[in-house]
Amino acid sequence: MHCLLCCGLSLTLNFILLFRETWLGKNNVWKVAQSSLYGRAVPEKAIDGNRASKWRQGSCACTRKDLKPWWRVDLLKTHKVNYVTITNRKDCCPQRINGAEIHIGDSLSDNGNKNPRCAVVSTISAGGTQTFKCNGMRGRYVNIVIPGKRQYLTLCEVEVYGEPARDIVPTVLL
Repeated sequence: MHCLLCCGLSLTLNFILLFRETWLGKNNVWKVAQSSLYGRAVPEKAIDGNRASKWRQGSCACTRKDLKPWWRVDLLKTHKVNYVTITNRKDCCPQRINGAEIHIGDSLSDNGNKNPRCAVVSTISAGGTQTFKCNGMRGRYVNIVIPGKRQYLTLCEVEVYGEPARDIVPTVLL
């Protein structure tokens, strides 16, 4: 399993990527965004490498109470995503994540929320961490969205596991 986002070292988004048990490099700058900002709960906090799940610990990203709130990370190029792991908030309102969807793809249509769906979050316990299998779905963008309702979206950590997508160049057989 190859960690794309789980090895964050700081809020400046300096990362070390692990691929086939070798370090690929440092200082990859992932681009993150979310539908709105609640206080200082910037989207970068969901990929800071810290699974702290209490609000006062300052490690959770959070939107305002939006209709269809979303969070997105741009992996900068297409990857085959095998798993996405989400850590839920512990000290309040763990049910807010219920019904969230994980989408993966290369489109920014509807802020990336129209990409193919990997999984639906039925529930994650308070402070719990749950992994969702995405079976090598290809995409540059990983979105988490709560469709169809007005809600806060709080993510205390998001980890994306996969590997860079390698396009196969077709060969011509004579």
